[in-house]
Amino acid sequence: MGGRSYFTDLFSQHTLKNMQIFETLQSMGHEQVVLCSDVTTGLRAIIAVHNTSLGPALGGTRMWKYESDEAAITDALRLSRGMTYKAAVSGVNLGGGKAVLIGDPRTDKSEAMFRAYGRMVETLRGRYITAEDVGTSVRDMEWIRMETKYVTGVGGQGGSGDPSPVTALGVYSGMRAAAHATWGKDSLAGKRVVVQGAGNVASHLVEHLTRDGATVFLTDIYEEKAKTLATKHGATFISPDAVFTTACDVFSPNALGAILNDDTIPNLTCAVVCGGANNQLKDEKKHAQMLKERNIMYAPDYVVNSGGLMNVASEVEGYDREKVMRQAESIYDITMNILVTARERDLLTIEASNAIAEERLMKVRHLHGTYIGSPSIRGV
Repeated sequence: MGGRSYFTDLFSQHTLKNMQIFETLQSMGHEQVVLCSDVTTGLRAIIAVHNTSLGPALGGTRMWKYESDEAAITDALRLSRGMTYKAAVSGVNLGGGKAVLIGDPRTDKSEAMFRAYGRMVETLRGRYITAEDVGTSVRDMEWIRMETKYVTGVGGQGGSGDPSPVTALGVYSGMRAAAHATWGKDSLAGKRVVVQGAGNVASHLVEHLTRDGATVFLTDIYEEKAKTLATKHGATFISPDAVFTTACDVFSPNALGAILNDDTIPNLTCAVVCGGANNQLKDEKKHAQMLKERNIMYAPDYVVNSGGLMNVASEVEGYDREKVMRQAESIYDITMNILVTARERDLLTIEASNAIAEERLMKVRHLHGTYIGSPSIRGV
């Protein structure tokens, strides 16, 4: 790989001092964090492996223009932890990991950058398997595949391609479960649903909702994209500033995380929050409690958006589209079980979900321990 490259499991002393990184890793349960840099291609990436008790860590690669390196690291840590719980609660035999690339996905991408990143993924020998995420595409995964086999979501030859249709079906199924728990029936017909985000998952979700008879309000920071999608599906565009104040029955976050916080929750008018975005709660317990106190049912994000993981997990085992779609529909039952458990045990829904995931991790951990990856070509 051309240019000056670095690959390390250690942060600089400056970052360690400011972030107390090892204390953070231990408190969140992470096994490994890897920093990747290639000066020639402009690659700056963070790979976080959270837990491999159930199998190799699988999680997408996100590309975003983070405001700081610390913000990128924080995102990687939270997202990778969410992937562990997502796999555990959905019954997938994979661990949790995530990667973030620092840069603007609209202007900074190149084949060379993603191939350089692919070589970094390859050095982990299968402890981490990557996939598409926010800011990356099937084409990007195909570039990564030129350098490593540890990538899913590529097109053709057994690849599953874009996972967003499966993710959206899972979110819709989870939303139907939350509707049943709230209003006694699982149809969204006649309900007002505010969808935040106009990406691939949101696009397919809006299609499900409008077909079901919901009245959909749509927004995104890229307003023209949202307007085009709204026109296509018969939804109503609203400005990003109105996303938390528009009267609705369901609020569906499908963009970036931490949008349920001290400032936004008091403005919500909905009865249900259910969407495809990861890490929607800025402070998991505090803001889940705030939602409960306002009688707003929160469908845990990593549960309802686990269809994408099911999709790429199937690719690892041998892709079966019909099986994957059935699995995504089963998110209805998984979500309902969590909501019932929360009610019966007087828990927050996120607490019930975490408890179910942790129970599975504890039962399996003694069988597998830490996944050490595939043997190298020299067998060592």
